[in-house]
Amino acid sequence: MTQYKSSTDLISLEITGESHEIAVIRLTRPTKRNAINDGLMAAIKDVFENLPSTVRAAVIAGEGDHFCAGLDLSELQERDAGQGLMHSRSWTVALDKVQFGPVPVVAALHGAVVGGGLELATTCHIRVADETTFYALPEGSRGIFVGGGGSVRIPKLIGAARMADMMFTGRVYNAVEGEKVGLAQYLVPKGQAFEKAMEIAKRIAQNAPLTNYALMHALPRIAEQNADHGFFTESMMAAIAQSAPEAKARVKAFLDGKAGKVKVE
Repeated sequence: MTQYKSSTDLISLEITGESHEIAVIRLTRPTKRNAINDGLMAAIKDVFENLPSTVRAAVIAGEGDHFCAGLDLSELQERDAGQGLMHSRSWTVALDKVQFGPVPVVAALHGAVVGGGLELATTCHIRVADETTFYALPEGSRGIFVGGGGSVRIPKLIGAARMADMMFTGRVYNAVEGEKVGLAQYLVPKGQAFEKAMEIAKRIAQNAPLTNYALMHALPRIAEQNADHGFFTESMMAAIAQSAPEAKARVKAFLDGKAGKVKVE
């Protein structure tokens, strides 16, 4: 069931699901391979700041043959160092709205996931790639540096050495290689990334909201803490999560034999 659709020439938003619980966000610049400009980045920020309260999970995808081919170099402006710093910070703020926003986000990847497109993909909590996907960071050959948080997020997935290799040499990872090194968690046949991403988003939307919040906001911070601080933060989050009425109801349903048990599919 679709609640509503909205779109610009840069991005579209559709709210779907029986309870209007899934937001589908599409980059809509297919003739530009969904390259990112400031308008598109601002639209992403606006969408995640204003998602309806019914939404419990989101999917990001790209129209056309590619997810996102990175920065739109045709719109690259001359900036001094201070202006460049502020511009990069504006992208960081926008992409933080995806990673640390209100709901978990699943990326449906295909074709080019390059430069800023890879930076956008790595803000998502789960990435599903189809067989056409390829990953690159061509900034090194263009005399520039990543500016949308890539130097923070990408090494956490694949390591600093692999990221440096991509920028030093222009190395391109194909879909299989990318999944093996951690750029995606799922690899599916051509044309099936969106379907799989929706399947995952619907499953995520069934979780207790506070558990999803903990996974989005607490887990990455715990991973950055030393063990003693991490254990304490974990205990605090566990206590808060299990005190929620929905958590108590779910545990009771399991104990009463009314909830499904873990099994291999």
